[in-house]
Order: sequence, then structure tokens, then C-alpha cells
Amino acid sequence: MQAFRIWDVNQKIFYLRNNQLVAGYLQGPNTKLEEKIDVVPIEPHTMFLGIHGGKLCLACVKSGDEIKLKLEAVNITDLNQNREQDKRFAFIRFDNGPTTSFESAACPGWFLCTSLEADQPVGLTNMPTEALKVTKFYFQQD
Repeated sequence: MQAFRIWDVNQKIFYLRNNQLVAGYLQGPNTKLEEKIDVVPIEPHTMFLGIHGGKLCLACVKSGDEIKLKLEAVNITDLNQNREQDKRFAFIRFDNGPTTSFESAACPGWFLCTSLEADQPVGLTNMPTEALKVTKFYFQQD
């Protein structure tokens, strides 16, 4: 497992608020709230993503007609790429110059995103070029 720092191209950092992953501008003493992303690579460009030492994992979940990003309390090292039920935790990494995008392996066409507004939940979008969503991130090994 490797730890990475992640922030969007507008400099919003990921942090946890009320058990929800949000992106915002952290300054001063609040910078310690930054969540590092725990990564377990499973294929050259595919990986499991988690936080809190890999104890909470990012998952793409279908709920009715909606597709949402959820944090699930599973251990990232217990996940297996060959198990169908673990596919929702897998993300495909696309590097484009200095930035990175993450597409859900379970929900093709859905990308990890932040809102233009600060302190909004990190989510998923199927319109990665939409001006209201940010899908490009800086992703740097810690």
C-alpha cells in the first residue's frame, strides 16, 4: 500500500467531514485535516483507493438509476481484483501531462470529480468535460 496526496486543478484538497469525503481549501491549522489516498495497485493502471490507512475505501455504487461515490468500511488489503463484488472499489488511472483522472472500473464512463464550489462532496460524473465538475487531479506519492 502506498500513500498519495491528491488535490484538484483548482487546489482543493480532500478531507473528511461528517464521514463524507469533501474537497476544499484548507489553510493554517486545518491543513492537518488533509486525507492521504491509500493505493493498492492491481494492474498497470488500475488500483483500489482508500483513506484512513486503507480502512475506508472509495466505491462506485449503483442506487436505482443513480451512480454514487461511497466510502465503505473495508480493509483495502482484503480486496481482490478477481472478485466481482470488489470491482466497485477499482479505479482506472489516466495520466495526462501533470494531471490524473480516475475512471470507475465498475461503472465505465464515470469519473472521480469535485465540484467547482469548495467544501462539497467528492463524487462521480459521467460528463468529465462539463464545466461544473473537476475531474483532473494532481496525484503525488507522499
